[in-house]
Amino acid sequence: MATRAQLNEAGLADDRNDPERPWHRIQGPRDASTMWYAVFRKRMRGVFIATLCFRHAARHASLRESGWEELPPDRIGV
Repeated sequence: MATRAQLNEAGLADDRNDPERPWHRIQGPRDASTMWYAVFRKRMRGVFIATLCFRHAARHASLRESGWEELPPDRIGV
């Protein structure tokens, strides 16, 4: 998991082009902050899929209960 800015800095993407696989964009607002949003991932068919959700919402608890792993902000990076 990495932010767009982190991928740009690493030379894996730029503002006009998405990075190549295995990177996939997580749908969410451009100004999403880990103060308000939690980043979750789950391994499916050999790859990780990810999602954002508001912290302390019902969906947050539901994702945890269904086997999704919440990533701490310090683990987000290239």
